[in-house]
Amino acid sequence: MHIFFSVGEPSGDLHAARLISELRRQRPGIQMTAFGGHLMEQAGCRLLYRLTDLAVMGFIRVVPLLWTFFRLVRKARQHLRDTRPDAVILVDFPGFNWWIARAARNLKIPVIYYVPPQLWAWAPWRVGRMRRFVDHVLCCLPFEEAWYRARGVSAEFVGHPFFDEVAERGLDGRFMAQAAERKKARRLVAILPGSRNHEVAHNFPLQIAVMQNLAARLPDARFLVACYKDAHKRQCAAEIAARAPNLPVELHVGRTSEIIESAAVCLMVSGSVSLELLARTTPAVVVYRVGFIFYWFARAVAICKYISLPNLIADRLIMPEFAPYGDCSGTILEMTALLHHWLIDPAEHARRVAELAGLKSRVATAGATANAAAAILARLNPSATSGANRVAA
Repeated sequence: MHIFFSVGEPSGDLHAARLISELRRQRPGIQMTAFGGHLMEQAGCRLLYRLTDLAVMGFIRVVPLLWTFFRLVRKARQHLRDTRPDAVILVDFPGFNWWIARAARNLKIPVIYYVPPQLWAWAPWRVGRMRRFVDHVLCCLPFEEAWYRARGVSAEFVGHPFFDEVAERGLDGRFMAQAAERKKARRLVAILPGSRNHEVAHNFPLQIAVMQNLAARLPDARFLVACYKDAHKRQCAAEIAARAPNLPVELHVGRTSEIIESAAVCLMVSGSVSLELLARTTPAVVVYRVGFIFYWFARAVAICKYISLPNLIADRLIMPEFAPYGDCSGTILEMTALLHHWLIDPAEHARRVAELAGLKSRVATAGATANAAAAILARLNPSATSGANRVAA
C-alpha cells in the first residue's frame, strides 16, 4: 500500500508524522511519500519536497511564491500519475491542498482530508470544494462531522491529534524544577511569538512592549519566550537587545510545553498551539497583527468572529484576542491590563482556569491519531496492490 501526504504547516508536520508512525504500526510495510516536513521524514516518510518551509499566510506573502506553488502542483500531479498511490492524505493548508485534491480526483485517486480547515468558521462557502474534490473528511472536533454531513460531505469524527500530543509529551524535569524555583519568587509569563518568520517579525515587537509595561507594573514578573526554532530565537534576541535590553526575559527553543505548563498566564500569537494552552488550562491573551488589506477584507466579508481555535470552538471569547493594524498602542495597553489583572487577582485567574477546564472536558478527546490511522486503513481495500482502489462507500 502506498499513501501520498501533502502537508504545509509546521503543526501539520507534527500531526502527519504521528499519523505516519501509527500507520506503519498498524500496517507494516506501508509506503509513504509526501510534500511535508522534517518530522514526517524522521517518521519514515520519503519527502519529495519540504513544503513546510513555505508556510505563509496572507495574499501579499503568497504572491512571491506563486510560481513555486504552481511548479509543486505539477510535480505532485506527475508523481501521482507515475506512482498511482492508494490514497492522498491532506493535512490543513487548504489554499495549496485544494490543487492537490483536484489533481488526485482527476486521476481517480481517493482523497482523505485529516485536520481539515475550519470552513465552518472561516469560509463556509468553500464546502463545495470539499464536496467536489475530497472523498472523506476526518474531523477533529465533535460538531464538525454533523456540519459536513449536513452539506453532503462524507465525514467522521476521530478527535484532535493535538490533545494526544499534549497528553503523551514528556516534560523536561530539570526545566520544570528550575521553573518551580523561579515561581517561588517571580510571576512567570509565557510569550509565544509564533511559528512562522513573518509572525515573529510582526508580533514580537508588540509582545516586547507588553512585557515592558508588565515589568514596570510588576517588578517580580519574569518572561519565558518559547521560540519555534533557533532562527527565531536569534531574531527575538536581536529585537530585545534593540528595544528592551534590560527586560527580565529568557529565550528557549524546544520548551514550549514546559513554558506553557510553568507560566501563570500567556501572551501568544494566534495558532494551533492555542489548543495546548487549552489542554494545560493556562489563561492566555491572543494577538495576531494583520495588514491593512486583510483587516478591511475581513471586515467587508465578515470572515469570522474569532481568530483563535478555542474561541471558535466555544463561540465566545474564552481567550481575549486582538487583531490590530496600524497604530497598536491602544492594543498594547489593553493586553497589558488583562494580563496584569490575572496576575494580581487570584480569583479572576482561577475563574479563567475553570473556563478553560470546562471547554477542555468537552473537546479534548484522546486517541485521535490511532483513530485516524484505523479509519484510513478501513476505507482502503487492504487486498489491493495498485492505486486503482476507491474509498469504500
